[in-house]
Amino acid sequence: MRRLLAFLGMMVWVAAFAAEPEVVDRDWRDAKRDRVVPVRIYFDREKAGPRPVMIVSHGLGGSREGYAYLAQHWSKAGWIVVVVEHKGSNRDLLRSGNPMQAMKRAAADPANAVNRPQDISFVIDTLEAMNREGEWKDRFNLKELGVGGHSFGAFTALASAGMKFLLPDGTEKSFADPRIKAALVLSPSAGRRQMRQGAKALEDITIPCFHMTGTLDDSPIGDTTAAERRWVFDNGKNPRFLLTFIGGDHMIFSGRPRVLRRDGPPNASDAAFQKVIAELSLDFLNGYVRNDKTARGKLEQGGENAAKEKIATWEFAGLSADRLENRR
Repeated sequence: MRRLLAFLGMMVWVAAFAAEPEVVDRDWRDAKRDRVVPVRIYFDREKAGPRPVMIVSHGLGGSREGYAYLAQHWSKAGWIVVVVEHKGSNRDLLRSGNPMQAMKRAAADPANAVNRPQDISFVIDTLEAMNREGEWKDRFNLKELGVGGHSFGAFTALASAGMKFLLPDGTEKSFADPRIKAALVLSPSAGRRQMRQGAKALEDITIPCFHMTGTLDDSPIGDTTAAERRWVFDNGKNPRFLLTFIGGDHMIFSGRPRVLRRDGPPNASDAAFQKVIAELSLDFLNGYVRNDKTARGKLEQGGENAAKEKIATWEFAGLSADRLENRR
């Protein structure tokens, strides 16, 4: 009996260990822009392809090493996750003599706003090429492709989804990538130029978007207030959701190891928030990238539950009444 119990215990440990996704880092070079784009890929080698793909864009001063709690959660559920690092607005800024000043300059540099969505499209191009031959052949289902990001990464996701923005010379640009089926937008960041344009800046976003923010989600860099985070939700026309965490600040989405609570619900913490973020984001991706109606119902029910438990407020818009009825 002892041997049997020991064997079963070992099998449980092996299964738990095997459940962890594999992680590989790559540094891809975009020859057209003479630009290196580092990525970190999370995947489960045991799950046969092709698998749905989620591309993640980090915030200002971040890297491909961030948002691991989300990447691991999604990859365990069968997704391949690619976390993109953006040169010029990545963690190199933190190594300068004055990190805060360096980040402010990077946030104001139009080159970063332009390069970021181009990095996303370049990554998709690269995945398409990898899917045709070699060890990654047929592993990616690029017909089921989502994009997401936090803060500056949220701006990137919105730009890739179709948000237009004005360059300093007055030129209107769009970097919409039609291969993207849905966008996860954490700490929505549209930018001052887009807000001055008004709803026109968002008129080309037609894919579903899931916005998340917090009542304390003021920007550490720049002057975006927590109240302004909902601007994209309020002015969009696409199917969209908004989850606003009560007492959540700008960094609850980052996966930081510390806890920061001020005026949120009792016993809430970063870990409690991140559990909801991970679970509902997966329901959104399965529902709106993979077109899983059951997952859509879980998303809406999960949002309602978060509101009932006073963890967050829950809103949605641009959804047809018949579809909402069908999920019930």
